Amino acid sequence: MSQKTAEKRPREEDTPEADSAISPEKADAASKAEKNENVKSLHTTNVKSSNPQDVVTVVDNADDEPLRQENPYRFVLFPIQYHDIWRKYKEQESCIWTLEEIDLGNDLVDWVKLTEGEQHFIKYVLAFFAGSDGIVIENLAQRFMTDVKIPEARAFYGFQLMMENIHSETYSVLLDTYISDNDEKVKLLHAIQTIPSIQNKAEWAVRWIGSEASFQERLIGFAAVEGIFFSGSFCAIFWLKKRGVMPGLTFSNELISRDEGLHTDFACLLYNSHIKHKLPRERVLNIITDAVAIEKEFICESLPVRLIGMNADLMSQYIEFVADRLLVSLGEEKHYGATNPFDFMEMISLTGKTNFFEKKVGEYQKAGVMSNEGTTKKFSLNEDF
Repeated sequence: MSQKTAEKRPREEDTPEADSAISPEKADAASKAEKNENVKSLHTTNVKSSNPQDVVTVVDNADDEPLRQENPYRFVLFPIQYHDIWRKYKEQESCIWTLEEIDLGNDLVDWVKLTEGEQHFIKYVLAFFAGSDGIVIENLAQRFMTDVKIPEARAFYGFQLMMENIHSETYSVLLDTYISDNDEKVKLLHAIQTIPSIQNKAEWAVRWIGSEASFQERLIGFAAVEGIFFSGSFCAIFWLKKRGVMPGLTFSNELISRDEGLHTDFACLLYNSHIKHKLPRERVLNIITDAVAIEKEFICESLPVRLIGMNADLMSQYIEFVADRLLVSLGEEKHYGATNPFDFMEMISLTGKTNFFEKKVGEYQKAGVMSNEGTTKKFSLNEDF
């Protein structure tokens, strides 16, 4: 559980009673309104549904979760109480980068040499990414930043929100660079509304933002978005790197995949170490397996990886492997029992522990940020300045 210093920020002990679940009649009315709303808001208990966001198995009782208890001292960061969460924030801070560090000078030379199928694949992958980061941003701003009441976690989410903006900018610039036709460019930039296969993934993620599911469920839902929905596309771009083409695209992929791996790790840290009421295994599997099915349909059927010379069956196996890894990180047993079918991905960890480039290295940290972690720091008025 949380690691605390001897001196603690006080906490409020008396908090309002948690809101009870709405009546079945209201839940049914909300279900009917689902057809006309992009964001669903259902609060039912153990209702079978094709949408995992509509099945709530744990009442969202913020009063009984340390991360979410009202805390009048949340405006002050020190003294640090949750050191494991703070270390994740500092790790993220040390990995900051900007679009200007990516050189796209040689990408257009490679772009015109790609086949029509390869270009189509890259366009649609970038189109999904361009919109999906905006969905993650909206969830952070509307839900997670207000869900949690401890400043260490809010610091992480605030920094993540900034990095997601950089990701979104990067994908938009990549599309703007590669696509010359303005109408096609607009269609791709608005793919979450205009391209059905991308819209399906986007709607699954968006529903979690408006859902009245518990924080635990929404936490795992967005861990699946960043840990599973991105996995097939990341892998496909790393496949292109093997050919030595599109250096700007592949370098940005390394930076962004590392960031998303860190964001997924953070969700797992919160769930494993700081969530009091865990979800039943069946509920966790319901969320994860649904995300796997959607990702498989997208990367193996709607946008088949055979367009770039990859084997769809092996990609399907890889997605299952990634899902098993996420389940283990959430404290659950594997479900698929899949192994990693791609030897080139053995060298790549989405937590960013591997060097990717000889000239430019995707695994880097800002000097002095993490190098001082672990050293004792004390504030003293007795030092000789």
